[in-house]
Amino acid sequence: MRLHHYQIDPQYKTSVAYFSMEFAIDQALKTYSGGLGFLAGSHMRSAAELRQNIVGVGMLWSYGYYDQSRYEDNTLKVEFRRKFYYFLQETGIVVDVMINSKPVKVKAYLLPGDVFGTAPLILLTTDIFENDYLSQTISHKLYDINEETRIAQEIVLGIGGMKVLEALGLHIEVYHMNEGHSLPLAFTLYQKYKSIDEVKKRLVFTTHTPEMAGNEEHNIDLLARMGFFDSMSATEVQNLLAMHDTNFSLTVGALKLSKRSNAVSKIHEKVSNQMWSHVEGKSEIISITNAQDMNYWADKQLLSWMQEHEDYQFVGRKKHLKHKLFEEVADQTGKLFDPDVCTLVWARRFAEYKRPKLLVHDIERFRKLVQNSDYPIQIIWAGKPYPFDTNAIEAFNELVLLSKEFKNVAVLIGYELRLSKLLKQGSDLWLNTPRWGREASGTSGMSAGVNASINFSIDDGWIAEFAQDGHNAFVIPHADPHLPIEQIDRQDYETMMDKLQSTILPMYYKDQKRWIEIAQNGMRDILHKFDSTRMADEYYKNMYT
Repeated sequence: MRLHHYQIDPQYKTSVAYFSMEFAIDQALKTYSGGLGFLAGSHMRSAAELRQNIVGVGMLWSYGYYDQSRYEDNTLKVEFRRKFYYFLQETGIVVDVMINSKPVKVKAYLLPGDVFGTAPLILLTTDIFENDYLSQTISHKLYDINEETRIAQEIVLGIGGMKVLEALGLHIEVYHMNEGHSLPLAFTLYQKYKSIDEVKKRLVFTTHTPEMAGNEEHNIDLLARMGFFDSMSATEVQNLLAMHDTNFSLTVGALKLSKRSNAVSKIHEKVSNQMWSHVEGKSEIISITNAQDMNYWADKQLLSWMQEHEDYQFVGRKKHLKHKLFEEVADQTGKLFDPDVCTLVWARRFAEYKRPKLLVHDIERFRKLVQNSDYPIQIIWAGKPYPFDTNAIEAFNELVLLSKEFKNVAVLIGYELRLSKLLKQGSDLWLNTPRWGREASGTSGMSAGVNASINFSIDDGWIAEFAQDGHNAFVIPHADPHLPIEQIDRQDYETMMDKLQSTILPMYYKDQKRWIEIAQNGMRDILHKFDSTRMADEYYKNMYT
């Protein structure tokens, strides 16, 4: 079966299957939660632009991640609504996968590459009438809270994905695991070749986070009972991989079974090699810094005015983009923002280490900031907390309630591709506040920066490879990571606020020429080094061959 709508470029002829639990391809396709999906989506778009011989393998989530709505008091309401897609193609392929000693039917759909301009994407579902209700729920919700359901999802992705590729008659030379979720495919390969070396020849792995929560572990006997290791027993796996702990780490297993692994920034490479230094027999961990597909994210007219040095038109276009964002702000909150006012956005996954509330660390200083008529500012928060993380939802709601006090502060819901693009194109400043060393890469600032939203960020992840303070970005030098967390947060907060109030806002209002220069330097540098065609090319050259 021919899947690609383009002629393969000979330099990318190695056939690759790219396994990911989430893909952010288009607003209409709800198969993602956040950064991992945004990254996978950009990879698939750039693979098509480069005409690479790659196919994506993911899950067709019946209810997506979740839908953000509001209660009567405007706080966050988590809703699960069934999705329907009429642009997916039937492949006619249904395979059986053993889960908990019971056959579960996995149906494969195809997202043809010419629909959204990507490499072809195979999406798997168990939500079909041939399965009982419990089996149908496996592919209902991305990152289901139930542990056994999560394990079942990974079995469907890894083993089900392998079986579907075989049923399609595809000869895959390299299997790329984007995070450890699809690790069961490695054990299917081992069952086929009965040799770790043969498995390693065909397997590569990308690790995306230094956060332990992102490096899954499960009881090894539970995994074996569920069928995670194909038909291998827990003891066989422990002996094969010399992993004798009761809990089995998916990341460690992936590092041991891959020929090559990569971190997603240079800092993350160092952190990962330190973090996993105790793992014997692990693959080499190199770095391939994440990137985003600028054909998708960049406003073409804004880019054109930048490249033609037409600053008057450039400023006019930026104000137009701010207008489009502010229509959304008005629709959601009833607040009318002013395109002449400096607009700061914090928008990404609502995780504690990303510190969404750092800006309000000192509430009185925050009040003075947003009420300063000499240097006015507008602030927008957006992002999706994990739907079952009560602390993250509480943090989101605290900001919602705080925002009611101010006409120039807004918290938006519906942080998906469409809103993300509006925010990145319509903001002046893109704030990024992770605790240093805990942001593997972070990519939102790339797609913001290419739209003349200047990065205002802690020097972590990709920012450390990009930012030159006062030239193409505003950098927040990080506090000593060995200090207590409270002290780190206080110090980073003071540094951030001092720079915002003393340097950034005065420049915005008093030196527009300098502001435009920094914004345009950022655009040029991102286009040069952080477009995902560079990343997709590096994967072929450094990982697949």
